[in-house]
Amino acid sequence: MARVDFYVLPGSGEIARRQFACRLAEKAYRLENRVHIQTADPQATDQLDDLLWTFRDGSFVPHEIVAPAGGSHQAPITLGHEAGPERAAELLINLTNEVPAGHATFPRIAEIVTSDDESRRQSRRRYAQYRDQGHTLETHTL
Repeated sequence: MARVDFYVLPGSGEIARRQFACRLAEKAYRLENRVHIQTADPQATDQLDDLLWTFRDGSFVPHEIVAPAGGSHQAPITLGHEAGPERAAELLINLTNEVPAGHATFPRIAEIVTSDDESRRQSRRRYAQYRDQGHTLETHTL
């Protein structure tokens, strides 16, 4: 079973979620972990791709988008809206409102929750799903 960490942010909106995902991915990369960031759709994938290059001056987060057709991915951080990477990763960062397919193959999962009501409602539903599957759950209020 995976350990699922819910990070509750003081801010609201998708931009806050994406910026925190970038910081979390950078930290995991510095710890030499492989990361996959699951996005909701092609537009979110493209926006996150751009943000990973610009979210902080001096940051370097090597990443690549997982193509729907699969293939070999060498970057330590992958992102995509359809399938996860074919190679193993230590961390899944979920930026969707659903529990991603294939989530059980990751030892750690990060769920990012903003302060707006809809985000909290969706995260409570995911929390219950993870709990019912027997995952270890932690909540971090930032």
